[in-house]
Amino acid sequence: MSSERSRAGITPSQTVGPFFHFSLLKEDYSRLVGSDHPSAIRIEGTVYDGTGEVVPDAMLEIWQANSAGRYAHPEDSREGLSLEEGFSGFGRCGTDSEGRFTFITIKPGPVPGPEGKMQAPHILVSVFARGLLKRLTTRIYFPEEEEANSEDPVLALIEDPEMKKTLIAHPIEGGYRFDVHLQGESQTAFFDV
Repeated sequence: MSSERSRAGITPSQTVGPFFHFSLLKEDYSRLVGSDHPSAIRIEGTVYDGTGEVVPDAMLEIWQANSAGRYAHPEDSREGLSLEEGFSGFGRCGTDSEGRFTFITIKPGPVPGPEGKMQAPHILVSVFARGLLKRLTTRIYFPEEEEANSEDPVLALIEDPEMKKTLIAHPIEGGYRFDVHLQGESQTAFFDV
């Protein structure tokens, strides 16, 4: 058996295929709160490949704290911050034929980060798409949080001011726009996690 295994060698990693729409997107997780929620915001955008073409079969997942800055997770046991009933902080959305995605959520509050230093309000984003061996991880920060963004320990890891700008959403009516560029001149900053 071991001689057969050594002849076969190691098989290459499989890329993530365009299977999202029929396996992981059966249920709609793009609405983390109802549109009638008093603090509901819309985050919309488009996913682009390295040549600027839209990616019609990507999937994005988001994970965020609630407006008080508390995660709906057992490891976040900060009792001084309330949980929001029915808000899990998790969302999943596939892109449509024009590469677009939309989430209905709330703006998160600040959360503790490395060494207890507070992080600016942000949303964690994972991007899955054909041709990727691993998910890409980025963040959405909010433009009106200039002071908090300037002190955010994770955002400070990015030295290039132009790359930093790729993580700041743009205000639109009713919410924010956040486009994801997988590669190329306008590439979004991604984190190695």
